[in-house]
Order: sequence, then structure tokens, then C-alpha cells
Amino acid sequence: MTATRVLVLNSGSSSVKYQLLDMRDHSRLAVGLVERIGEETSRLKHTPLTGGGAEPREREEPIADHEQALRAVADELSADGLGLDSPELAAIGHRVVHGGLKFTAPTVIDDAVLKEIERLVPVAPLHNPANLTGIRTAQALRPDLPQIAVFDTAFHTTMPESAARYAMDVRTADEHRVRRYGFHGTSHAYVSRETAKLLGKAPEDVNVIVLHLGNGASASAVRGGRCVDTSMGLTPLEGLVMGTRSGDMDPAVIFHLARVGGMSIDEIDILLNKKSGLIGLCGDNDMREIRRRIDAGDEEAALAFDIYIHRLKKYIGAYYAVLGRVDAIAFTAGVGENAAPVREAAVAGLEELGLAVDGALNSVRSDEARLISPEYARVAVAVVPTDEELEIADQTYALVSDRNA
Repeated sequence: MTATRVLVLNSGSSSVKYQLLDMRDHSRLAVGLVERIGEETSRLKHTPLTGGGAEPREREEPIADHEQALRAVADELSADGLGLDSPELAAIGHRVVHGGLKFTAPTVIDDAVLKEIERLVPVAPLHNPANLTGIRTAQALRPDLPQIAVFDTAFHTTMPESAARYAMDVRTADEHRVRRYGFHGTSHAYVSRETAKLLGKAPEDVNVIVLHLGNGASASAVRGGRCVDTSMGLTPLEGLVMGTRSGDMDPAVIFHLARVGGMSIDEIDILLNKKSGLIGLCGDNDMREIRRRIDAGDEEAALAFDIYIHRLKKYIGAYYAVLGRVDAIAFTAGVGENAAPVREAAVAGLEELGLAVDGALNSVRSDEARLISPEYARVAVAVVPTDEELEIADQTYALVSDRNA
């Protein structure tokens, strides 16, 4: 029997998201989430999708760590006949946030790979440690099974040095690995390819600006299937206005807050990553609530929205200039896929660049990839639902299949 299943694990600091897929037809066999790991009461929600699907099962109980969480996930999968001991399981694919410059493609995990992921912890202190914990736990549960790392940064390693380097002392930058790495790479890779498919073209023939707009948000310029620029930098803090992150800011603000405001580096870190962006501007980081407040006449929410859109337009214009020719702009992720007012406002006034949104098409809610620009528009505007888990599963299965060929 040929093993055709891939388990995708996304281990966060206090959570584990997972999906089990059959790669013969990309069908999902089970999905789930363990959250509040390490807290007094944790929660596991598991949904089996075989045989027409079933009702989700939920458990609330103390789950002390990621090892216990993954063992609980294994138990839930076993209850549906989908256990980790199944001979049909080909590999486990792990989302790893930061791969630096070394990892440019999905990678079979061994001791040397683990050491390198660990070496990158200083530039991804919130993410890589959790990713490592998930990997080591999965290895303990199935030491015989290929474990594959798929890196958020890998898609962006094709950026030219002119886009990736900051204008600072080269030796200092190299010593401390300071450069633009970019994130959300699995989403940008998937969405750029799906946008080309939507246009009926090959990825190598299409230039796309991808706007991944969720609580975290990033933009990328993709020329012929290769990333040539992206908005996030050394960390996910740079770039667009986000739910709780500031995005672009004069670096001297940090010096000012330290010298004049008497704030510590840790306090500034928390301010810019967790108390800025939309939540810092108006107290809400949910775009639905912000729009509700705007409709009710809330000026603070309206200003936050305008700042968000202003930054978004700047990146659209900048990446239009970087690419020279743009075939499509693709909106994706929670806000990009669901917030019609954001899409409309982002391209409003850009008609001279060939951009326009059809109001009727834009207002339609759908889980399908679709065009929302009028037929006369020179540049297609698309809504393309992202599927990072499928992208991770595809990359994982392709690597395992190549090794076994």
C-alpha cells in the first residue's frame, strides 16, 4: 500500500492547529485545534471529515504542554481510525516560521536542521521555539516517519539583494543576520499560483501583488512566480498596519520612547507588537467591529481605517513600480477575503493604474477564488482564499515522493 496521507502541524506558543489530508484528491480527513496549552483549562476541538463528516468533538481539560497536546490529538485521530500509527500516513509536515537564508525549500528534519532552527530563535523568539517543540514531540511519537519542515520565509528567499538588504553597515548586518526575510510565505506562494490559474495563465507568465490581510498582514511583489519584494522584514513587525502591530515606523521612535519616555526595550517591544496597529489606534483589531463603529459615526474607528488603507495603497503603488507590469492584485486571508470595504477602498482612486472594483462582484461572499474587477479593467483584482495547510501538505508530500521515487 502506498502511503498518501499527510498530517500538517502548526505549533504556536500555546496552541496546535492540525489537519490530516489525503493527497490523492487533497481531501481533508480531519481538522482540529488545541488551544490554551499550559493554562488551567485547555480546549481541544476535533472535527472528523470522513464519511460525509461528523459533529465536532470538544474537550476542556488541563493540557500541560505540547507533548500532551499532540498525544491528545493522536487519541482523537485514532478514535476515527486515522491514528498516527496508520501505514497510510506518509509524513508529518511542520510549519516553521523562520528559516533564515539556509532553508529555501521544504526540508527533511534531522539533528542538523533542528540545530539551525534553534540558532534562528533570536530572530523569531515567539515562533521558532514553539515550532521546535511540536517537531520534537512528533518525532517522539513517530520516530520512523519523515518529518518535513516548511518555512514561512522560504518563498521570499528569491528576493534580490537590493530588496533584501537594509542600508546599514554591512559587517554589522551580516554578523547579526539583519536583513529582510519576509513571512506568510506559504500563503503568498499558494495565492500567487492560484491567481495565475484564475487568469488562465502559467505562474511564470504573471506578475501579481499579493495582499495577505489578516490580524497579521503582509504584501508581496511576485514576478513570474518568484518573490521580488515583501513588506515584512527581519521580523513580522515591519510593513502594513496590522491588528496589533504598528508596521512601518521611523526607527528613531524607539530611541525617543527609551530616552524621553523612559520605556525599556521589552516595554517598547510589547507596545509595537501587541498594543499598536488597529488596536492601538481605536481599541479594536476586528475589522468587522471597526466597520460597525464607522457606520455608527465613530471618528476614531474611521481614522484607524483610513490609516490602514493609506498604508495599503502605498504598498500597492510601490510594488506596482517594482514589478513594472502588474497582471493582478490578489486579496487573501481573513480581512482580505471577507472585508469588501477594505478591497474597495484599497484600489479607489487608482484607476489611472488600471485598477477598479465592480461593486456588485465585490459584495458577493464566496469561498471560491474569483475576480471582482470589471471587464474593462487593465489589471485584474481578485479574491483568492488562502490555504496554507494545503500548501504545506503539497510541499511535504512532493518531497517525500521524490525521496521514495
